[in-house]
Amino acid sequence: MDARLEAIRGTVLARNPGEGEFHQAVTEVFESLGPVHDRHPEFLEGAVLERLCEPERQIIFRVPWTDDAGRVQINRGFRVEFNSALGPYKGGLRFHPSVYLGIVKFLGFEQIFKNALTGMPIGGGKGGSDFDPRGRSDAEVMRFCQSFMTELYRHIGEYTDVPAGDIGVGGREIGYLFGQYKRITNRYESGVLTGKGISWGGSLVRPEATGYGTVIFTEEMLKTRGKSFDGQRVVVSGTGNVAINAIAKAQSLGAIVVACSDSSGYIVDDAGIDVALLRQVKEVERGRLKDYETRRPAVTYVDGGSVWDVDATVALPCATQNELDGDAAARLVRNGLIAVGEGANMPSTRDAVAVFQDSGVLFGPGKAANAGGVATSALEMQQNASRDSWTFAHTEQRLTEIMVGIHDRCAATADEYGDPGNYVLGANIGGFVKVADAMLAQGLI
Repeated sequence: MDARLEAIRGTVLARNPGEGEFHQAVTEVFESLGPVHDRHPEFLEGAVLERLCEPERQIIFRVPWTDDAGRVQINRGFRVEFNSALGPYKGGLRFHPSVYLGIVKFLGFEQIFKNALTGMPIGGGKGGSDFDPRGRSDAEVMRFCQSFMTELYRHIGEYTDVPAGDIGVGGREIGYLFGQYKRITNRYESGVLTGKGISWGGSLVRPEATGYGTVIFTEEMLKTRGKSFDGQRVVVSGTGNVAINAIAKAQSLGAIVVACSDSSGYIVDDAGIDVALLRQVKEVERGRLKDYETRRPAVTYVDGGSVWDVDATVALPCATQNELDGDAAARLVRNGLIAVGEGANMPSTRDAVAVFQDSGVLFGPGKAANAGGVATSALEMQQNASRDSWTFAHTEQRLTEIMVGIHDRCAATADEYGDPGNYVLGANIGGFVKVADAMLAQGLI
C-alpha cells in the first residue's frame, strides 16, 4: 500500500476500534488508490480520504417492542449516513442478529462507491438492527418495524435519506415501515423508501434486480474471454432473494446451476435447480433446503459443510460477508473455476480475492457486481418522483444498460490505470474519483 495512504488508514483504524468488517472494506479500497493520488494530489491536499472514511452522521437508537406473549423486548437500531456528495443517502436496512455498528459502517462505506458506479444521483448510507425476524409472527415483526420507524422517520426523506431492504428486510418489513412513516408524518411520500409493493409505489424488477444484475455483470466479464453463461456449471451460495433470482437469471442464459445453500446445509441438483420449487420452499413456506430434497428425486442434501466443495466453472456468492475464504477459493480454482460474481457484500475474504486474481479467474467485486439492486431502487425513485410506472421489460432493459455500463466503466478504469482485467481496482478507482471530484467541488463540508 502507498505509504501516504497507509498513514491515513492507520488513523482510520485507530479511530474505529473493534470494527473488523469496516477495517477490511477500508483496506481493500485504499490498496487500489495509490495511482489515483499520484495523478490527483488535490485529493490528498483536500483530505478527501479522511473525510470519506468519517460518516457525515451516525445514528444509534433503542428499539423497544412487545412480543406475542406481552414481554418487552429491546433491540438496537442504526442508520449511518455516510456520504451525500452525489445525492441523498441511499442504502438498505438489515435485520439480523449479527448487526452492529461495524457491520453497518462497512456496508455504508461500500455503498458510497457502489452507488457512484451506477451513474445515478445517489449517495451512500446503510442501517439496520440486531433484531431477528426469523421465527417471529407477522404481528411481532409489525410491532418491531413500527417502533424502529418511530425513531428513524425524523432522519429520512426522499431528498435526505432513502432506505431500502437488505437481509431480513423484504416486502413485508418495507410495508410496515412505510405505513408507520405515513402514519407519523401524515404524508404519502412514496420516494422515502424503496422496495415497496407494486400496487403502492414499487418498481417492477426491484425484487429480481440484485440477482439479475450480478449475472449480467458476470456475463459481461465472460464475454471478454469469448465465453458466456451458456453451458457453465454454476454454484450459488444462499437461498434468499438475491440467490434465487441469480439462479433464475443464470439458467435463463443457458447455465446449469447445480448447487445452492442455506444456513443449515446445501443441495446438489445436477439436473439444475428447480427454481419454482425453490421459491415455494424458501419464499412461501419459509422452509429449509432439506424440504427441497424431500420433493426432488436424485438431489443430494449435505447437512453443514461448504457449498464451495462442489465443482463449478462459475461461482456466485450471494449469502453474506466473508463466506468464501482462501481455502475454499483454492478448491474452486483447482476444480476448474473461471469466474466469480459477488452477489453479496464482500462475501470473499481478502485471501480468497488474492487466490482468484493470482489464478487469472475473472472476479467481479460486490460493489460493482451486485449494484443492480440499488440501481433499480434509484429507478423506483425516478418513477415515484414522476408519478409514473414502467413495464417489466422497460425496467429490465434499464437495469441491463446500467450493469453493462458499470462493467465497462470498471474495465476501462483498470485499463487506464495499467492493470487490465482487475475489476477490483477498476471499481474502487472509478467510484472513488467520481465521489472525490464532487466533494472537492462542494467545498469543506
